[in-house]
Amino acid sequence: MLERGQILESVAIEELGAEGKCVSRYNNIVIFSERTVPGDVVDLKVTHFKKKKFGEANVYKIITPSEHRVEAKCQHFGLCGGCKLQHIDYSTQLHFKQKQVKDNLERLGKIEIPEIMPIVGSGKTYEYRNKLDFTFSNKRWLLEEEMSLEHDTLYGLGFHLPGKFDRVIDISTCHLQPEPSNSIRLEVKAYALKHGLTFYNVRAHEGLMRNLIIRTTNTHEVMVLVQFGEDNKPAIQGLLSHLITTFPQITSLVYFINTKKNDTYSDLDVHVFHGPGYIQEEMEGLIFRVGPKSFYQTNSDQAYELYKVTRDFAGLTGNEVVYDLYTGTGTIANFVAKKAKQVIGIEYVADAIEDAKVNSKINNIDNTLFYAGDMKDVLNKEFIAQHQRPDVIITDPPRAGMHEDVINTLLFIGAPKIVYVSCNPATQARDLSMLDSDYEVSRIQPVDMFPHTAHVENVVLLTKRAVKKIIQKPVSEPA
Repeated sequence: MLERGQILESVAIEELGAEGKCVSRYNNIVIFSERTVPGDVVDLKVTHFKKKKFGEANVYKIITPSEHRVEAKCQHFGLCGGCKLQHIDYSTQLHFKQKQVKDNLERLGKIEIPEIMPIVGSGKTYEYRNKLDFTFSNKRWLLEEEMSLEHDTLYGLGFHLPGKFDRVIDISTCHLQPEPSNSIRLEVKAYALKHGLTFYNVRAHEGLMRNLIIRTTNTHEVMVLVQFGEDNKPAIQGLLSHLITTFPQITSLVYFINTKKNDTYSDLDVHVFHGPGYIQEEMEGLIFRVGPKSFYQTNSDQAYELYKVTRDFAGLTGNEVVYDLYTGTGTIANFVAKKAKQVIGIEYVADAIEDAKVNSKINNIDNTLFYAGDMKDVLNKEFIAQHQRPDVIITDPPRAGMHEDVINTLLFIGAPKIVYVSCNPATQARDLSMLDSDYEVSRIQPVDMFPHTAHVENVVLLTKRAVKKIIQKPVSEPA
């Protein structure tokens, strides 16, 4: 039995588990810990426990460091919720991400799989993100040595402390996005403090400065998006004018007025202060327009690698009808269009579908069609009859995976190939298990989009079985 605060001496750290936590065992109790590395021998201090099953602990003392341990680059490591694995060398991170994919497919999916191809690592392990989202706070998180600071030093602009919706860690330097990201963020904060602009109080729901988003592209364009909690036009005008003067490399400057009690802005009007109101990414000569509300993969270089794998798995010859499910802004659909007869994209978010149509138009792509609506409602018998049964289905669902109704529809359609792109191998494994009656896994390719995090993308090629296995439960036809 463990006790909170108990010191566990000379614990050998065994492997990297889920959510970036390492796994060890103490008296047959599984212990999860952060900031440890497989191969470490450490003393751990228990923080949480559940009967005799498992516990969580923090590093109390490193006895023998692992050969895979490296010095974390970021001064905020261990406090900020991002980049939890930056103290582990990158090759070891990739090893455990590949293992995570294998374990999920075999243990959770309980399906037969071929040998998994070596994970595609990221060429950049820092400054690889094209988007960062920062939050203002009138009461930032203080370190123990900062407890005596004066009130005017409590204002922060940075990331939320994990598990604390009302606490923000003031960020000095973030190594995830290239310049001018850090310079812009620091200048916004300095200007706001100098001119007495109020920082947002999330509990009272008041304050002018609420959120800051910085987006950069591989075409060297920069978008800055500021979310204000009040419609104070003189203050807004002053700040935004200062930004344009100070950073001429900003190609698009937009803002929202958000007086709601949440930070979502998909339902808010976009105010364009400077530039066209969008930025552009480039991939194989294709231009993808990214608006303030548009989704685009946040690692541009690795997005290209991911899409190349997807296109390769699809094996298109130019004669195929392709359904692209959860198409977003149509990046995959437009990327594969030149190799297909027709690509039909479906997405829940109507604004994203409009972006997808624009991206087809500006690239002179005329063999795509896009539809907005809930996947399980749009993808029905009438839709299939109208647009012809697909030869290939590409599906790239959110982390929650596909709704069971959608999976039943895929089984009803019976396309020869399904290419399943996933950002969550656990839910992917669940879905593959439900498709296993009619489809076998032919190829598996993990891709690391987010170095120093526990996240991994995985692409699976499913091919229709020549002889169906016995279906355990009836497949319902789409409405």
